[in-house]
Amino acid sequence: MIIAIDMNIPLAASAFGGLGEVRLLETTAVTPEAVRDAGALVIRSETKVGPGLLDGSSVRFVGSATIGTDHCDLNYLRSHGITFTSAPGSNANSVKEYILAALLALARRGGFELRGRTLGVVGVGNVGRRVAAVGRALGMRVLLNDPPRERAEGGEEFLPLDALMEADILTLHVPLTREGKDATFHLFDERRLGAMKPGAILMNTSRGAVAETRALAASLNAGRLLAAVLDVWEGEPRIDADLLRLVTLGTSHIAGYSLDGKVNAVGLVRAALCAWRGQSPSWDPVPEIPPAPTGTVTLCAGETPERSLERAVTAAYDIEQDDRNLRALLEAPPEDRGGAFMRLRTGYRLRREFAATHVVLPGENPGLAGVLSAVGFPPPGVSRA
Repeated sequence: MIIAIDMNIPLAASAFGGLGEVRLLETTAVTPEAVRDAGALVIRSETKVGPGLLDGSSVRFVGSATIGTDHCDLNYLRSHGITFTSAPGSNANSVKEYILAALLALARRGGFELRGRTLGVVGVGNVGRRVAAVGRALGMRVLLNDPPRERAEGGEEFLPLDALMEADILTLHVPLTREGKDATFHLFDERRLGAMKPGAILMNTSRGAVAETRALAASLNAGRLLAAVLDVWEGEPRIDADLLRLVTLGTSHIAGYSLDGKVNAVGLVRAALCAWRGQSPSWDPVPEIPPAPTGTVTLCAGETPERSLERAVTAAYDIEQDDRNLRALLEAPPEDRGGAFMRLRTGYRLRREFAATHVVLPGENPGLAGVLSAVGFPPPGVSRA
């Protein structure tokens, strides 16, 4: 069996090489001609999967190494007997770490502390519940909104979306849906953005169209919102340059792009393909994963716990580097920006999750040690110098 795979999926040859004949393709080369004789297709979110790609092909299995599925026509796949799998939850920890990095950067830039602030989490699935735990570890008051979970589970944990409008910071972790009682397309439109607390901050790492571009830009221009952090954009890869200029932190849809998260996704898709073919799913990627660029960070004495935490987080993942990289595309001609956005994703740098970076404290500090462990760092060491 020929397995056509986006070559930007890490460890693809290693993961799938024993299951069939691997055909590695650039993202833009995943075309009807290239996949026509393949039995299986493994792609990322940049590839639109539907009749335009698969009509007349031999493909009977599609795996998307992503948590989202809005790039795939699931009705078409079902109606044509094509098995589909994705990788829900695979990069949830990566997105959680992105959110923590963004929160700490916002606090430093804004000159405020996160402790005591109110964090509203919209969508409390694989990502949202991790973000909520981070907020609590930082001493924030956390409000949760998730109508599907509230209907299924009941209880007082979940609040109506209106109740989250008092939050200092709102972070969005919902799928993009256009129909039904829980539709999220333009969920944050002019009316919803206008209902947010004056001076609040909006963060979106879900899908760009959950927040309406023009309404968000107007809120930022008018000063109703203090700041916005966007990793996702309407119209990707051709994003709105004016909105990019307005946001405090903007990145190229890479919140979930840790190598660890990508490898998790590959493992889930591989296991599903093995199950479909009746083959053994065993695969050990660990020997092939490189170490973190910064393996150890030593913190300084005399800093606030929040500042020390930010130093550790920045050593493991510098979100402001990704912000600078995206803003550089503003220097390109408008017609070239879509391609530049794509290259930021396909050529994304090595990023390991916090667990790959060891922290050394300047002395015994149980409180900070507990927070570091709570957000995902290994148990910290203590310098005796």
